[in-house]
Amino acid sequence: MVQYDIAIIGAGPAGATLARVLGQKCPDKKILLLDGETGGIRKVCGGLLSEDAQELLAKMNLVLPKDVLEDPQIFSVDTIDLTLGFGRSYVRHYLNMDRAAFDRWLISLIGKSVDITVGRCIKLEKTDTGHALTLKTDSGVALVNTKYLVGADGASSIVRRTFFKDKLYRYVSIQQWFRITDPKLPYYSCIFDKKTSDSCSWTITKGDYYIFGGAFPKNGCRKAFEEQKSRLEDYLGVKLGEPVRTEACLVASPRRRSDFLTGKDGVYLVGEAAGFISASSFEGISSAMLSGMLLADAIAEGASTEKVTFLYRKKVRKLISKLSLKIPKMKILTSPLLRSIILKSGITAIK
Repeated sequence: MVQYDIAIIGAGPAGATLARVLGQKCPDKKILLLDGETGGIRKVCGGLLSEDAQELLAKMNLVLPKDVLEDPQIFSVDTIDLTLGFGRSYVRHYLNMDRAAFDRWLISLIGKSVDITVGRCIKLEKTDTGHALTLKTDSGVALVNTKYLVGADGASSIVRRTFFKDKLYRYVSIQQWFRITDPKLPYYSCIFDKKTSDSCSWTITKGDYYIFGGAFPKNGCRKAFEEQKSRLEDYLGVKLGEPVRTEACLVASPRRRSDFLTGKDGVYLVGEAAGFISASSFEGISSAMLSGMLLADAIAEGASTEKVTFLYRKKVRKLISKLSLKIPKMKILTSPLLRSIILKSGITAIK
């Protein structure tokens, strides 16, 4: 059994940022980063970098390489209510990017002091000296023991499910890619349709491809996705055609402040595994990177698991308060009556 000081499950923005900052602040620590993005699996994500994420990259003095960016760059969103058959356009300041390339770039910034292993964690156990991990890699099954264990493994986090009382609500996020056949398609849209989902969907242009994706309740998710896609095609007056590929995963949707879990006793959560994602827009990259950076600071400053637990909770308090405000916003946006009032009023819409 290989011994580590810190084992991080998940190499997305949260895990990669945590590993990079820890490698810089704690060069004497033995750190493992487990990258589960194997076999061509891609994160279901619109791949838009928010203003908060851009600001955080600036604070970390990181410059985004141009090969991460995707055409076209988009400056507005078409908000569409399929039930009303009506929409409005609003100014937005996102960067359109290739999400897989963005994740690879963040991993490339990690120093050589961190061991990066491709594989998946299939079992976790508490031990007298920390936590035991059973990993499935290309080389076979590996056993690891670690003092600190970090779940950076998204909405379906094995760390959260194993060590904490987990009541976090989750949707199934489904996304399909199509080749663009009609220039009339909106570059970026946010879609609501009470008939098929109580959440939101999206369309985004990526080079020669057009993405349609959304979040749907688990029961009957695929049927609801196909029905909403058909209703969107009728609204746009365009057939999207046959999908080039289909992606699906669980996505977290915090409903109360207690859904945000930081961890304890040497087991910690960052990013979406902690519930750190916007309930109203599903934007989670900024919160993922920030929580990874804050946990790295807490581990570097804390001399014991109790101290790390205290410091991490203290450091993310502002982030939790900010994300808590997204919950009532989600309830407003997903209310057909309130949404129709907002859309029809034209407040802040592009005239």
